[in-house]
Amino acid sequence: MTSTRGRIAALLGAVAVVAGTTLAGPAATASAEAQPGPGGGITGQAPCPDAPEFTCGSITVPLDHSGATPGTLQLDVATTGNADAPKGDLLYLTGGPGQPGVPSIKRMADKLAPVLKDYRLVMYDQRGTGRGALQCPGLQADMGSSDLVVPRRQSITDCAAALGPDARHYTTADTVADIDLLRHALGDRRLSLDGVSYGTVVAERYAFTHPTRVARLVLDSVAPPGGFDPLDLAAMPATARVLRAACQATGCTTDPAADLAATVRRYGDGAQILSALTGFEFIDPDFGGFPEALHEAAAGQPAKLQDLFALVHQVVDAAPAEELSQGLHSAALCADSRFPWGTADTPVAGRAAALERTRQRLTAEQTWPFDPATATGLGSLLVCLDWPREQVPPVPSPHHRLPDVPVLLLGGDRDLATPYELLYQQAELAHDPEIVIVSGAAHSVQNRATNPAGRQAVYDFLLR
Repeated sequence: MTSTRGRIAALLGAVAVVAGTTLAGPAATASAEAQPGPGGGITGQAPCPDAPEFTCGSITVPLDHSGATPGTLQLDVATTGNADAPKGDLLYLTGGPGQPGVPSIKRMADKLAPVLKDYRLVMYDQRGTGRGALQCPGLQADMGSSDLVVPRRQSITDCAAALGPDARHYTTADTVADIDLLRHALGDRRLSLDGVSYGTVVAERYAFTHPTRVARLVLDSVAPPGGFDPLDLAAMPATARVLRAACQATGCTTDPAADLAATVRRYGDGAQILSALTGFEFIDPDFGGFPEALHEAAAGQPAKLQDLFALVHQVVDAAPAEELSQGLHSAALCADSRFPWGTADTPVAGRAAALERTRQRLTAEQTWPFDPATATGLGSLLVCLDWPREQVPPVPSPHHRLPDVPVLLLGGDRDLATPYELLYQQAELAHDPEIVIVSGAAHSVQNRATNPAGRQAVYDFLLR
């Protein structure tokens, strides 16, 4: 998403390191403050089935934290073994919304190995993900792990019907409440949080809600805490910057931004191009082949561009719900976000007209090298256009400051999913932020960047 892309789920490699033994913590309750020590808050503790050097278990959380709707959910939890780590627990929060955490424990333990003598790494499957993924087969087939691919309208209708009224219990606010129960079950007074993409939204929202329970924050590929921008107005102008920088790095001789603008004028396919570019950064942050394809398409020969569309769909976007649940993705974004028509509590009948009025007001300066129709034609926006009306939770004020704890904001200069312009906006909410922009890196710097500067910045920050 321009705030939270989930497509990293299908692309991350797996490497095993670091031994794990037990999960420890007192029984979880919603109201009592945690007292660190052993206990039964995590149940079913055993070696992880696919990574026995780590320990897996689960916590039970209410479906509805208000108690008005009965039912519970079981959320899987995984940890490395250092239960007595001197700096406590480091909770790594994955993206999406819709990506699980537990399947990534081996990979992220490898990436964070230099700090794991001082921290115990904890990962969990946020509600509606992983083994408990919300299932919407049609929407999953249409969108996979993408935010921007335009789905069939019937797939949206079928998904909303399948989830029913319980969809309203899969918001970021619910996830924040789950994390506090997890903190209690682990026996922690405070957590260090490391979030990527949508994980930065969750980390910031947790810090706003429970400021005294946060030790420090790592925000990687930063998204706004109020949710994604459904019009993607940060990514569109950033595309010119990113493509020109990649072109210069690879020695191409065209102007890919001008060619992109000409292609959008010729074919009206801006949403498809933006979706493909945002996915292609996971294949090649230098966008090799894209400048040539855009140059030819601008001249009326779109075959290479169409081939790139197919490549991204096959290699990046295709993903099952267990890797990134489009049901959870849609439920969370539609409930959390603010749209040209208002919120999910706005009557459906008037939304399309409000969206068209917004398209007419958008300027070329806001959307170039794309056009206003691109901004109002993106996949997740159109999912929420037709999402059933429901009561929505409150979102934090955009001026709500983070607690006075150490904050590291990490971004890549080739990231179109969460361009670094968003990072600088969020830095204004921190008291004394540390900012690191990694040259040549795209989305998910800690996990995917070949340039090690971002990971080293995280190590230095966490061990300070």
